[in-house]
Amino acid sequence: MTAAALAAAALVLTGCAANDPLAQQYRDGSDKNYIAGDGSVMEVTPENRDAPITFEGTTELGETVSSEDYLGEVLVVNFWASYCGPCRVEAPDLEKVSQDWAGKGASFIGINTYDGAEQALAFSRKYGVSYPSVLDAKSGEAQLAFAGKVPPSALPTTLVLDREGRVAARILGQVQAASILDALIKTVAAEET
Repeated sequence: MTAAALAAAALVLTGCAANDPLAQQYRDGSDKNYIAGDGSVMEVTPENRDAPITFEGTTELGETVSSEDYLGEVLVVNFWASYCGPCRVEAPDLEKVSQDWAGKGASFIGINTYDGAEQALAFSRKYGVSYPSVLDAKSGEAQLAFAGKVPPSALPTTLVLDREGRVAARILGQVQAASILDALIKTVAAEET
């Protein structure tokens, strides 16, 4: 009777994990240790946005940045890590859009969830990323600041904050095209203050 109960429990637990992508990665031995999103886009209308996000951190160059530095403009926040394949693929698109918006009312900042300064700088050099990234691996404080209604629950995740610092849009996973991110920024930038 006990052996049958244990077998049934094991079958139930196996069934629960069958649709768990992280568990499947472990079973496959892929060692990715992250869940990539599907590139889905979520927009939040102004009347449905939560309170402004406030965060502070130190960049890979040792400079302190704060969300308050960006109030009054659209801010694109990209959560990434150098080991993340989709982060590498989307980097040129993010850089293109950041250059297109430079000096036009939108800024970009990365939140590096894993690496130290040397790895982050090497990634930026290799993939041509010019905007700064907060190093958040040790404290997790920047990630925690976003852990409310629209958390960055996959790597990469890209959030568009409005001029007040509220989450206006999220791309969960790799940015599929620069034009998608550009359109989100245009929508938020066109909002009246």
